[in-house]
Amino acid sequence: MFKKINVTDAVGTTLAHDITEIRPGEFKGPAFHKGHTVCKEDICHLQKLGKNHLYLIDLENDEIHENQAASILARGLSGEGVTWKDEPKEGKIGLHAEIDGLLVVDIAALASFNMVDEVICATRNSHTLVKKGELIAATRAIPLVMKRTPVERASEIASQNGGVVSVRALNTAKVGLIVTGNEVYNGLIKDGFAPVLTEKINLLGSQVTGVEYTPDDTKIIRQAIAGHMANGSDLILISGGMSVDPDDVTRKAVQQAGADEMHYGAAALPGAMFMVAYIGNTPLLGVPACGLHHRITVLDLILPRILAGEHIGKKELAFIGHGGLCMDCEQCVYPHCPFGKGG
Repeated sequence: MFKKINVTDAVGTTLAHDITEIRPGEFKGPAFHKGHTVCKEDICHLQKLGKNHLYLIDLENDEIHENQAASILARGLSGEGVTWKDEPKEGKIGLHAEIDGLLVVDIAALASFNMVDEVICATRNSHTLVKKGELIAATRAIPLVMKRTPVERASEIASQNGGVVSVRALNTAKVGLIVTGNEVYNGLIKDGFAPVLTEKINLLGSQVTGVEYTPDDTKIIRQAIAGHMANGSDLILISGGMSVDPDDVTRKAVQQAGADEMHYGAAALPGAMFMVAYIGNTPLLGVPACGLHHRITVLDLILPRILAGEHIGKKELAFIGHGGLCMDCEQCVYPHCPFGKGG
């Protein structure tokens, strides 16, 4: 595999790997790159880097160099919406978003990949909104030379379900809003929900196509839902009426409107009384009162996933419990905080 030679005898040989130089506070990087042909002038520099010996590589048929391994790994890891350059450095390749969208990580496949000896992949958190060109993951082969079989096995594990990392574009949805509550409907208080929800929707590239105000009346809420459906809404957001108060009839109205699937309760704070329902393929999101009083709630975690085409069910609402506790910081810095990063 390796042949050790004295650095003074290395003139004319080719470096099998990058040789790193560190100058504290000034520079850290390759002083010499893999493939560089050593010349007489390099000897002193190499000795100053502590390289009194160099190693020549003589690969066996079942062995592979770190850079070639990195390319195989990157290919297996990359799903839709992911791009990478076949320019590995020190056995490492970065994966980048090919489009603006939602990063999705197959966490189980990632763990299985990382269980293979001598390879690793590190990613950003799943369900993070990313921009085109942003780094979303990186992979590397750890040793300079390794057996080909585990590299190919790791790549196969990664590619089984279309890659470990993918970026999904957000759909441009026509969104209908329903603001419930007798106090708003009767003009006793000014509505604050519609402006808040409209801003969130617009920031994600979608558009509010209609706003309906209803009292806490099952029949009227049901009619408002039917009206948005008839007008071609791709998504309906319903604010208010999500608590345990007997006057809060929103969930009953959603059921009567024809919901064939409904999940009430999300493992997140704020937003425990959140609702996800479906009438056919049209999702309905029930936003509890916390959506008016907190800048960020469970809605901000789920809405991008809905717009990316993900079907949200009981399992998804349960898994956001890991990382789903907002610390209610005096100065909110979301998304640069742990909220929602675990699920």
